[in-house]
Amino acid sequence: MTNDPAPSQDKNLVDKYSIEINNIIVDVTIASKDDEPVPQYVVSITNISDTTKLILEKIRQEFISRLDLGDLERSQEHDVEDVRDRFKKEIRGLIEKYFPNTDEKTSDMLVNYLIEENLGLGKIEILLKDPSLEEIVINNHTEPVWVYHRKHGWLKTNIRIFTEARIRHYATMIGRDVNKEITALNPLMDAHLTTGDRVNATLTPISTKGNTITIRKFAEDPWTITKFIKQGTISVEAAAFIWLAIQNEMSVLIAGGTGSGKTSMLNVVSNFFPANQRIISIEDTRELTLPRNLHWVPMETRLPNPEGKGGVSMLDLLVNSLRMRPDRILVGEIRRKKEAQVLLEAMHTGHSVYATIHANNAEEVITRLTNPPIDIPKPMISSLSLVIVQNRNRRTGKRRTLQVAEILPNGDASVIMQLDAKQDLLVKVKESHTVLKRLELYTGMDRKDIDRDLQEKIRILKWMMQQGIESIDSIGQTMSKYYLGVLDMAKETKKVA
Repeated sequence: MTNDPAPSQDKNLVDKYSIEINNIIVDVTIASKDDEPVPQYVVSITNISDTTKLILEKIRQEFISRLDLGDLERSQEHDVEDVRDRFKKEIRGLIEKYFPNTDEKTSDMLVNYLIEENLGLGKIEILLKDPSLEEIVINNHTEPVWVYHRKHGWLKTNIRIFTEARIRHYATMIGRDVNKEITALNPLMDAHLTTGDRVNATLTPISTKGNTITIRKFAEDPWTITKFIKQGTISVEAAAFIWLAIQNEMSVLIAGGTGSGKTSMLNVVSNFFPANQRIISIEDTRELTLPRNLHWVPMETRLPNPEGKGGVSMLDLLVNSLRMRPDRILVGEIRRKKEAQVLLEAMHTGHSVYATIHANNAEEVITRLTNPPIDIPKPMISSLSLVIVQNRNRRTGKRRTLQVAEILPNGDASVIMQLDAKQDLLVKVKESHTVLKRLELYTGMDRKDIDRDLQEKIRILKWMMQQGIESIDSIGQTMSKYYLGVLDMAKETKKVA
């Protein structure tokens, strides 16, 4: 695996930044060219000279000649690190041989560089460390690696993997670390890296152009409500309305297509949970990140082993979660009838439930829930309060909240906020009735009280944006102060009223 040459000067610079990985400085340049349909994402290591790289390649070849990869293949999960440590010692010895006057910091950097080139994912490790990337895609050995950038969408990189065998080796290595295998008999694999990044791999001839690896990165810096508002994903008025519903323990279903931001929105609505309630989250692969001050128990499903034993399904965890005294239940995605039934039963028995579902609009959510394979009786859906629909414009790459809808007593969805695509604004199209009636019934507030509460929440959200309160934990602390009644907004919100 290597890098294509850096872009020529006639390209138009789109973006440029640096990232540091184990003391290695990597420059990232994103540039466009008139005859290319997408910009190029170019990585270059700046603090290792070309001469040093040549010597490192010689060290790499010498190391490979000594290396017994069988040790790594035969090693069990608990002693893989021991094998890596032994290889590190051998590489360090070679570094000292070729660079006798190198200080410890530089030596560590060169050792890490060679370890990742030989035992890790090579240059893919650089892409995994870029927080701006959401997806990393290897299509085959003839194409460059592709990435999906948070800001710039799909980009071609200057990184290539030159053999199908190497792609397969990476897939095998990823699978081994989580006790999964990918073979000619089992050419499809869903797995995850130890960092939580989700991985899908396929082998040829199932993928006809070559072996593939798709990595969806785990968000180290997850989306929060203030980031969503700042990016224009949702309006402050809609955020305040959702906050009010969640504060009063109403259940919410988040819909959208693939890549529309459903899980991100699920993470965002969890910003509004009070710290004195027990939260259980259930996912196939961990993607949610909640504030550290919350009483949160994350749980993951598990596929059965090759003998068909040891599997733990979403339904298993859902049923079990109801015995864990949860106040709030978060579910990665509803796919099957039994999962939906258990969730709706949980709502009927007083639990607040938050989940995602694949559907493109509020009406389609009801259609999906009430028809096979989910096939839930329509009257049962009335226990759900809100549906939030996320949408991604594939032409512009923008993610937006398309609709906020309430569920009527007969199980129909009534859209109360709708995206005006032309103006790129989420606007109110109808007054809420069902949600407001529930608030009046269960809180004793009248419409004026509810309006005052909403206005206060709008002021707090604007103040949080002005103060730069964007991280998951700082928002969690702010929400805790709000629920405890110690967040004094009297002076602070006047500045943004």
